[in-house]
Amino acid sequence: MTKITETFELYGKSYSLSTGELARQATGAVVVSQGDTTLLVTAVVSNERKDYDFFPLTVDFIEKMYAVGRIPGGYLKREARPSDKGTLTARMIDRPVRTGFPDGFKNEVHIVATTLVCDQVNQPDVIGIMGASAALMVGGAPIEGPLAGVRIGRNRVTGEFIVNPTFEEEAESDLELVLAGTADYISMVEAGADEVTEEVMLAAMNFGQKVIGEFCEIQQRFIDQVAPVLKQYEVDQPVEGLAERVATFYDAMSAALHGDDKLNREARIAELKAEITATAFSDEEQSKWKNDIAAELKSLEKKVMRSMILDTGERVDGRAVDEIRPITTSVGLLPRVHGSGLFTRGQTQVLAVLTLGMLNEWQRLDTIDPAPGKRYIHHYNFPPYSTGETGYMGAPRRREIGHGRLAERALEPMLPDDVEFPYSIRIVSEVLESNGSSSMASTCASSMALMDAGVNIKRPVSGIAMGLIKEGDQYAILSDIQGVEDFLGDMDFKVCGTELGITSMQMDNKAKGLTVDILADALDQAKRGRQFILEKMSEAISRPRTELSEYAPRIISMQIPVDKIRDVIGSGGKVIRGIQEETGATIEINDEGIVYIASKDTGGEEAMRRIELIVKVPEVGEIYTGKVVSIQSFGAFIELLPGKDGLLHISRVADGRVGKVEDVLTIGDEVRVRIVEIDDNDKISLDRLDKPKVESTYEPRNDRPSNQNRSGGGGNDSNNRRRRR
Repeated sequence: MTKITETFELYGKSYSLSTGELARQATGAVVVSQGDTTLLVTAVVSNERKDYDFFPLTVDFIEKMYAVGRIPGGYLKREARPSDKGTLTARMIDRPVRTGFPDGFKNEVHIVATTLVCDQVNQPDVIGIMGASAALMVGGAPIEGPLAGVRIGRNRVTGEFIVNPTFEEEAESDLELVLAGTADYISMVEAGADEVTEEVMLAAMNFGQKVIGEFCEIQQRFIDQVAPVLKQYEVDQPVEGLAERVATFYDAMSAALHGDDKLNREARIAELKAEITATAFSDEEQSKWKNDIAAELKSLEKKVMRSMILDTGERVDGRAVDEIRPITTSVGLLPRVHGSGLFTRGQTQVLAVLTLGMLNEWQRLDTIDPAPGKRYIHHYNFPPYSTGETGYMGAPRRREIGHGRLAERALEPMLPDDVEFPYSIRIVSEVLESNGSSSMASTCASSMALMDAGVNIKRPVSGIAMGLIKEGDQYAILSDIQGVEDFLGDMDFKVCGTELGITSMQMDNKAKGLTVDILADALDQAKRGRQFILEKMSEAISRPRTELSEYAPRIISMQIPVDKIRDVIGSGGKVIRGIQEETGATIEINDEGIVYIASKDTGGEEAMRRIELIVKVPEVGEIYTGKVVSIQSFGAFIELLPGKDGLLHISRVADGRVGKVEDVLTIGDEVRVRIVEIDDNDKISLDRLDKPKVESTYEPRNDRPSNQNRSGGGGNDSNNRRRRR
């Protein structure tokens, strides 16, 4: 195959698609780029159909450090497990691609997106969706496409939407909206925002759908040049007459579905399915059609649940479509931790626990992104017991990383900056019980934990998961969906925000006819639900506590001149190490001269006082109580500040004539002095306050030469003058 390239420009950014040169043994391979950022996206579709009850799609996003001209960190100096950003990008590609394959397709599909070049200007993730779509279509896979993804930003000042913003443009944006789908519908949404209104979000989604259509049109032009041969794959076909035999149990399935207790309902449904399988099918049929029977029973469950909602407006747990399950909230559950919040909604329960630390405890990121790290870390754990199951507990799965990131984005815009609140923040959301929307419960619990810890967030944040049941033109939007409504419904639309606007969103859509009007209704219903949940949260805590937990570190920040950093650190770190050892405080200084001091007692204030003394510049007229550190024949040196001495001349140590300084002062004495002069070389002259009256201690030497004899003894005369001074 000869190399085919399509180069184009959209909304001020340059792109290209090419195939035929690299990875030619893959089913399909495409090199996609934005600016100099370049990905190789390969797709392999197995020839054998698998006997699975799911579609076996795997997506990997491989971050190569050579793409940014860096050697990986760590001992091995080799890329190992994917970063969280790599995992989230793989999920971003997976979700729209998965919905593009036909029902019943069971061949294994593996998509690998490898970063070849990252120019640190253009972001590599979203173009991976277009690359995956093109690679599959070039390879003749049975995917409904073209598919494309787009990131929409919005300039804070002008309000103008930006298509696929650069890293720099995104830093100036109050919106980061990622959409993916076809020219006709949106299938996936990810968003982070700084309290944008529902109207702005809807306008951005509408604009993004138009842009996706433009990318799809150009991608189709590229595919037409390739002219791939569509391959024939076997797709599972329903067994003739099977649906009709199962449909006779409609009423029994309806009765089993009713109930607000998840485990009891699941047990009834499992028992009914086993009964139907045993009574309606022979042993031979059960053996022959095992997966087909299971799929048809699941289809019956789905049909009954959806019909209940569309025909009667009744959900399986008896709620109305816009009704939210009972909510209870509490804070301060755990002793000694810095903050905690418990949020329970129906049979979903999340405990959020917060820890505060020094800024140097931030998470350093060894990735291809320009960001070196982050000070706010949100971890989400979903153990098997939360759904009443046994299982393996190990490294976080993709779902856990994705849900943690969603909650993190929801709360991030509400956090004070590191100048106002100089702490690193880690929240761990422990899902204790789950029946749908645990990520939204995590957002609510974490918002309360922040306030319980005394973090002065701008406003509380709540979240709600919206669902959709759509058949033809008939549809129903569901508030606060539970697990069965997520699994059997058409949409999982999570919306987080404050009373003023949206801070994060995530949507997966299976309904091909999702219109802007439906999205507008969903956002409006979600807004009312968020407000209701905020009111329930306020029953436990409505604003941040005024004081931090007694077990949290006290962090003080102060600014010192950059040219004084060396003085505070000292030779080999001697000065700063001594302050830390003597006060028990932990001290960190950055290159801009900002000093962070952490302690759990008054040691922080003492450390700050000492640093202030080190960097203070003495001025004429100031009064100090200093210690005598050195005595010379001409006076005493007094330590005014750490590392800063002044000279108290012998003529000013007492009220009277003093022959030797040692007659009045000894090393270690404390004296009150005033600065009377600072010369051009920063040498300080002092005068003693409250001088003691002394009888003259001056005793002329008997062997002193006469005046007439001193005329030729310049050396002795010079020595005597120095002694008198």
